[in-house]
Amino acid sequence: MMRSEPRALQLNDDGQLKHFLTLDGLDKTILTEILDRADSFLTMGEQSVKKVPLLRGRTVVNLFFENSTRTRTTFELAAKRLSADVINLNIETSATSKGESLLDTLQNLQAMQSDMFVVRHSDSGAAHFIAEHCTPNVAIINAGDGRHAHPTQAMLDMLTIRRHKGQFEGLKVAIVGDILHSRVARSQLQALTTLGVDEVRLVGPKTLVPSFFSEMGAKICHDLEAGLKDVDVVVMLRLQKERMKGALLPSESEFYRLYGLTEESLSWAKPDAIVMHPGPINRGVEISSEVADGDHSVILNQVTNGIAVRMAVMSMAMSGQLQKAETDQGSEGEK
Repeated sequence: MMRSEPRALQLNDDGQLKHFLTLDGLDKTILTEILDRADSFLTMGEQSVKKVPLLRGRTVVNLFFENSTRTRTTFELAAKRLSADVINLNIETSATSKGESLLDTLQNLQAMQSDMFVVRHSDSGAAHFIAEHCTPNVAIINAGDGRHAHPTQAMLDMLTIRRHKGQFEGLKVAIVGDILHSRVARSQLQALTTLGVDEVRLVGPKTLVPSFFSEMGAKICHDLEAGLKDVDVVVMLRLQKERMKGALLPSESEFYRLYGLTEESLSWAKPDAIVMHPGPINRGVEISSEVADGDHSVILNQVTNGIAVRMAVMSMAMSGQLQKAETDQGSEGEK
């Protein structure tokens, strides 16, 4: 079966989000709308009542075929702050795979009158597959699929950058580490180029930063000093040990010596550069504790911003689904 084009699958006839699967095909207007809405939710954490009724009466299912406590928890908090009912399902990867068993799982969940699936899966394209096969009017949010995409992580990173730097134009951003296995890096690169940064550098050894990434609009750097020279933002990535096959690195200590972010290597960036990391951090492998906990680090801000971004995406997708349902009903009534 031919897969649907990402933009057409994610947007309703009025150009509103109905699924959030990938940043591929989404334009600057939509990404900016997500950031603006997330900004409006950020102050909610400071209020005595941390809820709005935007998803009241709706059921959100966190459908995690791959473990991720932090991502699942922030999605759960986001859904509850939108007043949704939340069901958490942690399903062992070995118990299901993309195909008939996954469809069986979906059919059972649809029979429970669910309104939204937040999906994390080790197979690239799983969220797209689910969106193509789920019941109409069920919103699908991709919480990370294989090496393919992690769009909400990328958008919370964009919110963090915008809140610290004010804008994207003119910025130089370095993404350092295991680019090859990173769905985060792919989504970040799409978001950064769409939002208009001046330059994105992908930094790491040749085994982890293949040259084909330059076709996506990035500058490839295999030397850390060259990669960090005068950048405004440094994004360190976790070594994806569970996704590696073969000896792509001589050792973790060798990687840290050549590509680890320390106070010394951070000095190559601009004096007001910010340091980001999607987590969980491997201290002493990709980043030193001094930098992770230092004045340049905005890693904890990323966590806070993640709740607001996920609230924005979930509320927008549900609104788009409701608009689609009204349009479909109107079309049926005209027949």
